[in-house]
Amino acid sequence: MDSHSCRRLPQKIRVSVGSAIVLGLIKGRIDTAPTTIYMLTYREGKCLANCGFCPQARDSKSRADTLSRVAWPAFSTNQVIKKTVSVARDGDVKRVCIQALNYPTVIEDVLELTKAIHSRSNLPVSVSCQPLNKTDLEEMKNAGVDRISIALDAATEELFDKIKGGSTLSPYTWTRQREALKEAVEVFGRSNVSTHLIAGLGETEKEMTSTIQWCTDSGVFPSLFAFTPILGTALEKKTQPDIGSYRRIQLARHLIVNSKTSVENVRFDKKGRIVDFGVAETQLKDIVLAGNPFRTSGCPDCNRPYYNERPSGPLFNYPRQPTASELAEIIEQLELYTSCA
Repeated sequence: MDSHSCRRLPQKIRVSVGSAIVLGLIKGRIDTAPTTIYMLTYREGKCLANCGFCPQARDSKSRADTLSRVAWPAFSTNQVIKKTVSVARDGDVKRVCIQALNYPTVIEDVLELTKAIHSRSNLPVSVSCQPLNKTDLEEMKNAGVDRISIALDAATEELFDKIKGGSTLSPYTWTRQREALKEAVEVFGRSNVSTHLIAGLGETEKEMTSTIQWCTDSGVFPSLFAFTPILGTALEKKTQPDIGSYRRIQLARHLIVNSKTSVENVRFDKKGRIVDFGVAETQLKDIVLAGNPFRTSGCPDCNRPYYNERPSGPLFNYPRQPTASELAEIIEQLELYTSCA
């Protein structure tokens, strides 16, 4: 008998409000439809972890049906899977992403969800979860998970401890989180493991760029998000990052991930701000005008519409190709103080 015997499919699952609209579970208008169905494991109560930015944190006073600034209503799991398989046949949905809270039976829940999805469709499944041991990672892969994400969130060990580590009485440590990412690469392969990085927690652009480089060198795909203050969380009064700073980090991330530059070639000023990307000006301009660095940087077919911004803007991560006017604005934001090195 294995370590996860006596399993059963959880009766309920949360779904992001945009995904719920796409699935026809609720009515509503969406500017840009998600190309991934985002699910969140359901439990009575909140996560055992206590991340300062998260509405699901153990001590958070936020609503239990939120994650970032998005609502996640709960539905029957069988209903959600049935609807997901149906819309996938039309080709508009390309992937399922299961966000896993930290609680004792979460691994069993994710395994059963993945098997249920794969028994009815060929949709690829990503899982975003706590650090797992190698046995659990292998079981996830055998169940049909093709990508796994373990969030670093913070760019430095000091910030990690302060935001989601020992200082918050969470079970996570910087060292273990990075070890778990490397172990996941051994199981799933390079570029099939992701991590989330949140800009605006107090890091410098140099520190974030250095961590992006570490991820890339380690075979881990870094997904970048902007810090979003949520009412009821420990960081509810903290402001979002400066948009110009975020744009520079986005561009640096894109260049590093695509082997166009490295942190060793990027120049920073005395405050750790990027002043030169280590790329020829004409090449850099073409890359910027293509718009790709500023789109959501997640798993394949992940666009996460309005996950860390309001539809009214500013858009930190574009869920679609930026328009010509938006690209002009991005260029202006990038140039905020490259002349002030």
